[in-house]
Amino acid sequence: AKMNTDWGEKSTADLMSRYVSKEMGYGVPQEGWRICLAHEFKEKRKPFQAKDVSLSNIWDHVGLGIRYLKWWYKKTQVEKKAPFIDMFGAQPLRQIYGAPLGGIGGGTITRGWRGEFCRWQLNPGMYHYKTVTANQFTVCLRRGGQTVYQQVLSVERPPTLQGWNWGYCGEYAFYHALYPRAWTVYHLPGQNVTLTCRQISPIIPHDYQDSSLPVAVFVWDIENKNDYDLDVSIMFTMVNGSGQKDDKSGGHWNEPFHLEKEGEAVSGVLLHHCPPLNPYTLCIAAREQPDREVSHQTAFSPKGTCSSLWSDLITDGRLDSPTGSSPPTPRGDKVAAALAVSCSVSAQGHNSLEFCLAWDMPKITFGSREREHIRRYTRYFGTKGDASPSLSHYALTHYRQWEKSIEEWQRPILQDKSLPSWYKSALFNELYFVADGGTVWTELSEDADVSGGMRSEDGGLPAQPAVIKEYGRFAYLEGQEYRMYNTYDVHFYASFALIMLWPKLALSLQYDIAGSVVQQDPTERLHLMSGRCSPVKAKNVVPHDIGDPDDEPWQRVNAYLIHDTADWKDLNLKFVLQVYRDFHLTKDSQYLQDMWPICQAVMESEIKFDLDGDGLIENSGYADQTYDGWTVTGPSAYCGGLWLASLCVMCKMARLVENEEKYKYYRDLLDRGSAAFDQLLWNGKYYNYDSSGRDFSNSVMSDQCAGHWFLKASELGEGDYQAFPKEKIQTALKTVFDLNVMSFAGGHMGAVNGMRPEGVPDRSSVQSDEVWIGVVYGLAATMIHEGMWEEGMRTAEGCYRTVWERLGMAFQTPEAYCEKGIYRSLAYMRPLSIWAMQLALNASQKVISSENGLQTHLQLLM
Repeated sequence: AKMNTDWGEKSTADLMSRYVSKEMGYGVPQEGWRICLAHEFKEKRKPFQAKDVSLSNIWDHVGLGIRYLKWWYKKTQVEKKAPFIDMFGAQPLRQIYGAPLGGIGGGTITRGWRGEFCRWQLNPGMYHYKTVTANQFTVCLRRGGQTVYQQVLSVERPPTLQGWNWGYCGEYAFYHALYPRAWTVYHLPGQNVTLTCRQISPIIPHDYQDSSLPVAVFVWDIENKNDYDLDVSIMFTMVNGSGQKDDKSGGHWNEPFHLEKEGEAVSGVLLHHCPPLNPYTLCIAAREQPDREVSHQTAFSPKGTCSSLWSDLITDGRLDSPTGSSPPTPRGDKVAAALAVSCSVSAQGHNSLEFCLAWDMPKITFGSREREHIRRYTRYFGTKGDASPSLSHYALTHYRQWEKSIEEWQRPILQDKSLPSWYKSALFNELYFVADGGTVWTELSEDADVSGGMRSEDGGLPAQPAVIKEYGRFAYLEGQEYRMYNTYDVHFYASFALIMLWPKLALSLQYDIAGSVVQQDPTERLHLMSGRCSPVKAKNVVPHDIGDPDDEPWQRVNAYLIHDTADWKDLNLKFVLQVYRDFHLTKDSQYLQDMWPICQAVMESEIKFDLDGDGLIENSGYADQTYDGWTVTGPSAYCGGLWLASLCVMCKMARLVENEEKYKYYRDLLDRGSAAFDQLLWNGKYYNYDSSGRDFSNSVMSDQCAGHWFLKASELGEGDYQAFPKEKIQTALKTVFDLNVMSFAGGHMGAVNGMRPEGVPDRSSVQSDEVWIGVVYGLAATMIHEGMWEEGMRTAEGCYRTVWERLGMAFQTPEAYCEKGIYRSLAYMRPLSIWAMQLALNASQKVISSENGLQTHLQLLM
């Protein structure tokens, strides 16, 4: 049945309802996320904090609360460090963010949809959220040698820099994001001029060079609708720093530069930021062209009224362009720079201006300061810290090629009329997290050994696998507020984006995880949930994460110390499932050979949980995704399903490596386990949450088919490699759709994690009545694989509309929200799983075209 989509169209239109101009800008695409600069989100939500735990759950977690408080106090007050999860200092919701600037792994600077520079991650993995007021674009219009209009392109009216003309009317402008590009259209009231600022970052699938560059380009298209010519200048101002205390620490300085090579010239200002740790250079630059004039102000103080810079521009549409560098700042002072580019625009004509922002922090240390890491882009631009001029020159002379690549990649999806508009926006805009997930991409040092000390000949890995040597090491955070790198149970969902778009980075990450599997760290530490001490890392167990950027990632894994993750059943299984899916999508046989012995080792460490020998593992205590505080006893739908799917892929891999003995071994476990799973968990309509028989064991879990999802994503799940009967999977998915989706929030908010069979959310744990956006996208992908296209789209649409259109959480999609009031963990990794929907759509297209091909073939035979 066709679903009613009126509610969705209304919420899209609402974002633009305050826009009063008819101008639609220059070359702005139809698809994407669009919002008027005067829009205000009506709903204001609060982050989940310790005080939001219900009374019944508090009683279950008193010990955890006391232990966490002690640990938090020691971390913040004694060690003066940031906790990896701060339950007392969650970020408040700022409904302001737009597409981040920069490539992958070189740091990111996020611009808000109103144009502000407001979220910074230059130090690896560490975020701060300061809007730097003086970072702005300003327009100056001149006619017949007189300035007729000069305006900061910002709707703000700040208490500082009062000599500037602030308060642009937001009703005349809109923002449009289709990551990695974004457009802002400004109609200048009373001037008959429209400006379109196009922002471009080099996020290019299957490109491992330009995608690593810490640069962004701004192209300003100017449309003059008057019957007379105009001279137009755009001025770009930037503070030396990122809005932190160290902006005033002294010793920072600016200098102008000019770089000419290959017949192209670029000039601008370098802002050298010189803290003791992780120094960097910011660079604002423009391309020199015959009919453009580039001028600069090397240094100005971004405080007080700042009217001298304003007057400098208003006088003649250009800046003074002094030579020589500025003196280092005294302690307590900040310094900023300005760059202006001018051109003439003929009556009823069009012209364009190009700027670049680059930042060069080639060498980084993490919080422990133990070792230095070299960023990926230095392979092409050197490690000396003098690359900003070359970076900006390269960006300004190559951005057209980047745009061509981006358009070729996005076009088939954007032009597919069968796909709804919201999906096209979600698919590309959720990709922001690949760059803005605290992401680091570093070169493998010559002395590094990722094998965990166990060599290939002993069933381990090479010390320096070819893929890491060639493509570097990659890590991204579980979330901007959940500060752990490569959190593996969540990466299981998010990994679809990497394996489909940057497969070498996905494989590199897998080698890193595999190397840490064989390692052990016997250091005893307290786990906050149980209150017990146990080793940091057991052997042959996949780590929860590879570390905290405030410590030393890769070196010390398992920053997560709430649970003892050695007890988690799902991490090992998720590793095995990803190994085969990645092989299936890349056909990299060396990878399969390297991973096969590791897969066997982690499966052996799982088999000990088959307590009664029925071929099915059992849970005792907590298992991930069987939500925090939701104790599981006996086999469960989630982990039991992952186990059967893992046995399935082990059978497949055993055949591929021609090991018949192992094939029979896993086949026997699979046959017995499948029978036990059905008998213990299937109730005729869905798989019970677990088999304990307790009050909530028959809850409907939205993610109960996760194992089957991965089989379908790997083109298994049928014939010899079937773990779950097709009709049961389809019945379970229909139940989830009817209860978790359509009986929750009017069917407009995605799928709630846990639903009671009578149609009310399961509130037995802290997380069972949440919606996890990344889980919902995975569920939607599973539905699409099973031919339930309408249901899958409706399920995912609820999440997109809620996050991007109702709650103002664009470019900070959280881990979770409840039906009312609260959300949890902004800017989270898991929603990248929307790319699993695209994989499912690709697979269904393949099926349709092969069926059409077969029909044609049969018709020819007849």
